[in-house]
Amino acid sequence: MNGSADPTAPWRVAAVQMVSSTSVTENLVAAKQGIAAAAAQGARLVALPEYFCLMGRVDTDKVAVREEQGQGPIQTTLAQCARDHGVWLVGGTLPLAANSPQKVRNSALVFDPRGRAVARYDKVHLFGFRQGAETYDEAQTIEPGDAPGHFASPWGEIGLAICYDLRFPEIFRAMGPLTLLVVPAAFTHTTGSAHWEVLLRARAIENQCYVLAAAQGGLHENGRRTWGHSMLIDPWGEVLSELAEGPGVVVGDIDPRRLADVRGKLPALRHRVL
Repeated sequence: MNGSADPTAPWRVAAVQMVSSTSVTENLVAAKQGIAAAAAQGARLVALPEYFCLMGRVDTDKVAVREEQGQGPIQTTLAQCARDHGVWLVGGTLPLAANSPQKVRNSALVFDPRGRAVARYDKVHLFGFRQGAETYDEAQTIEPGDAPGHFASPWGEIGLAICYDLRFPEIFRAMGPLTLLVVPAAFTHTTGSAHWEVLLRARAIENQCYVLAAAQGGLHENGRRTWGHSMLIDPWGEVLSELAEGPGVVVGDIDPRRLADVRGKLPALRHRVL
């Protein structure tokens, strides 16, 4: 698919929500099913969640399955799905090789409808949280990226952010004007219940763009509980579609006329001073 002949026509996107397990093989099967379901509903861009391919029993499990860019079964599966269904695919995140042999890059790869990898974003902000027995420290096994991510599509510029990045609005400003922001995530139930929706809506409002968030959503085999609530939000901050919990697909339309209307009525992007 090469985009619509009418640049003002709506086009469909989808977020695949998953409850990923400790098996890469099982997760790839589930991802393929989710992508197929999204494509069957007319989605032209599909996003998977963070850690879609593995929610390990321990943090170091992802190091054992890391891939070099352009090689490995995870990337081969993503490329094939994009090609088979003729969609733009934001492949959630997968563990790519880092400078340190004990770490990975938590990377979002984008594949075009021919199955070619056309963009990569490495998560910049690494999650750390401590509340009682609930503790996370991504810096122990993940090497951070150092630049924002975005790519050109038939419908305009599309931004990439991953999970904890949501709390740092400056990275989104550095991307420039966007049509759509795609956010693969695995928010914890604790932080997600408090902040997930408000952060997503804020990013949509302040950047006057659509936001598509693909999340992990449920109780995982390793005992971790993620918040879910994958959703599509419009440039005014309205939630257009949402899935609270469990595996499934969130589908909705990006309307260029709505984007132009919001920016025309309230030209905040033009009013920026800094």
